Amino acid sequence: MILKGSVFEHKYIISLGLFCFFMIMLAGEYVFPLRRRKWPSGPRFIINICITLLAFTVGVLIVRPVALATAKWVCSHNFGLVAKLPLPGAVQISMGFILMDATFYYWHRANHEIPVLWRFHKVHHVDPDLDVSTAFRFHFGEVLYSTGFRAAQVLLLGTMPITYLIYEVVFQCANMFHHSNLRLPAGLESKLNIFIVTPRMHGIHHSQIRNEMNSNYSVVFRSWDWVHRTLRLDIPQASINIGVKGYQQKEDNRLWNLLILPFCKSRNIKKTQ
Repeated sequence: MILKGSVFEHKYIISLGLFCFFMIMLAGEYVFPLRRRKWPSGPRFIINICITLLAFTVGVLIVRPVALATAKWVCSHNFGLVAKLPLPGAVQISMGFILMDATFYYWHRANHEIPVLWRFHKVHHVDPDLDVSTAFRFHFGEVLYSTGFRAAQVLLLGTMPITYLIYEVVFQCANMFHHSNLRLPAGLESKLNIFIVTPRMHGIHHSQIRNEMNSNYSVVFRSWDWVHRTLRLDIPQASINIGVKGYQQKEDNRLWNLLILPFCKSRNIKKTQ
């Protein structure tokens, strides 16, 4: 099932849709905030946008073309786990989607547990507040080396181009949703959280406390944390201190300092409980 040109022709519509979703989350968290902000949102938002632009540039120019090229090769050569299974196309797409989400859990966890990867991923966590702008605040180096993971993921799973595209869109929406500072009614969020990652759940992951930060790695479906016993839902949002211990000064969140952060001496904050 090769991704047809007509899908590529709609990439601008998809981008517009993602932008509209971002604006909805931005407006929603402004009207119904979940956590009180520690820092003025204006300067912080500008920093996050600058980091995002660098990350998006690498993603658009390198990660996405490599992943799609790999997906096309997989499709034309009938290679990979899902491609080898004699299943209807819709079932293959669904299974590929689920497996992509499952394997991303391991990638996210690796970025916390492998020191050299944490150096880059830390840029995402050093943000002193958590909102929809944090969703794309990743060091461009992390995005660059994730190309290898994406290519291997698509290749080994046998992900079709259409599956990759669908997952990428859902992934970005889920990422914006659970990073947002949007206060949903507790009853509604608890029902949603039976299946998907929600703002309260992911807020715990951005805690400065190590045992809280090393939990809730899932992106779309929360089930992967439940299976691996890394699910935490017992921390009230009011008691969560967002960020990374030792990196709470204003200079730690200046653009240049964030760009060089992975190459600076670690402050060994991961050893802090």
